[in-house]
Amino acid sequence: MNSKTYSDRRKELRKNIKNGAILLLGLNEASRNYLANAYPFRQDSHFLYYTGINLPNTALVLLSNGQEILFGTIDTMDDIIWTGPRSTLSQNAEAAGISRAEDILLLSKVLSDLISHGETIHYLPPYRAEQTFKLAAYLDMPIAKVPSGASEELIYAISRQRSIKTDDEAAEIEDALTVSKLMYQTALQNIKPGKIEAEIAGLIQGVALSKNCAQAFLPIVSIHGEVLHNNYYGNIMKEGDILVIDAGAESPHFYASDITRAFPVSGQFTLQQKEIYQIVLDAQLAVISAASPQKTNRDLHLLAARTITAGLKEVGLMKGDIQEAVDQGAHALFFPHGIGHMLGLDVHDMEDLGDAVGYAPGETRSAQFGLSFLRLARKLEPGFVITVEPGIYFIPPLIDLWESEKKHEAFINYSLLSRYRNFGGIRIEDNILITNNSCRVLGSGIPKTINEIEGEMKKN
Repeated sequence: MNSKTYSDRRKELRKNIKNGAILLLGLNEASRNYLANAYPFRQDSHFLYYTGINLPNTALVLLSNGQEILFGTIDTMDDIIWTGPRSTLSQNAEAAGISRAEDILLLSKVLSDLISHGETIHYLPPYRAEQTFKLAAYLDMPIAKVPSGASEELIYAISRQRSIKTDDEAAEIEDALTVSKLMYQTALQNIKPGKIEAEIAGLIQGVALSKNCAQAFLPIVSIHGEVLHNNYYGNIMKEGDILVIDAGAESPHFYASDITRAFPVSGQFTLQQKEIYQIVLDAQLAVISAASPQKTNRDLHLLAARTITAGLKEVGLMKGDIQEAVDQGAHALFFPHGIGHMLGLDVHDMEDLGDAVGYAPGETRSAQFGLSFLRLARKLEPGFVITVEPGIYFIPPLIDLWESEKKHEAFINYSLLSRYRNFGGIRIEDNILITNNSCRVLGSGIPKTINEIEGEMKKN
């Protein structure tokens, strides 16, 4: 990643937006209780993609005549006392290949002049309240109109551009996966009955920090894997529990990795756990084998659903015609989420842009439970990096609700579910790059077969 990388990206964007000015508004620091006590800062990913600059209180304006202006703060001596000397605004602009740098205080005037001359200002939908207020002030529009005023043309242009990862971007994700592999190796070496989940959560985050890498997202480390986004770390791990870990490091250039594994706390799966684990693994391997530009991600999701349904039918938890069960959504009692999502500068890449990323123009989400959570449904293209993360979960409140409604009782053996009520959940996730004819699993591999996991845990 160098100045040419960022310059070329901006030229491509400018080429796809013929008229008007483009405004990319950077983020400010978020304070815990006062300005100097801030949460760890991480810049907006669109701003990072086009500049590589990870500094708060910045903005980029691309004019229709090809001129580019970076706006930011100019450090005073008071700033230098607290933070030390930093790269100047001009130096940051030069590193990004931008020829003009201005104080952020001038942004209002520049935008006002453009608007007064009838220039359209293209901007992205804000996802933080502070950005909404800032855009309203900069563009002199009512706050309530800011979200709807976002440029659909810009949304689709950026979505198309950022969806296709270059070799350099794929390499960044693999760098992140190298650290993630170390995180999982550390977890495997330390999972034992009697330990608290927080010990494992702390250890894996410490590994990333020791490599000067941030977390791409707050890790899930839980014996209650049936809670899909469980960020509580207070449970004590016991014999017979399965610990689900969903975590990933972020590369130095801010690219995310996203891996999930499920480990037996005792070091060995029970027979019941092996049966369910193998079904999930079979679904994941089937999807990876099928992934290619000839498929949509909806195709892959439904392949996983059929594989899971067939496996659950074999162990007696489901019944009836497999295709019909999937068509009606009966499998979603056990697999209520989508097969995966885009991965890049964000772990759920560009999801602030809405379904423009995951769905083709004119295509809408299904209303069916489970399938409605599919974040990416469109036809896959070479250069897409996506996650593949099927799972099986036994969610007591959902089971109770469906059973009370006799929902899909033609396909679900409710009488057997009591044996699995305290099972938890299993999810297996890897990151793949779509190639010209198939796909490639990124990273050097983290144990995921039953034999690999049990073999590694025996070494403890």
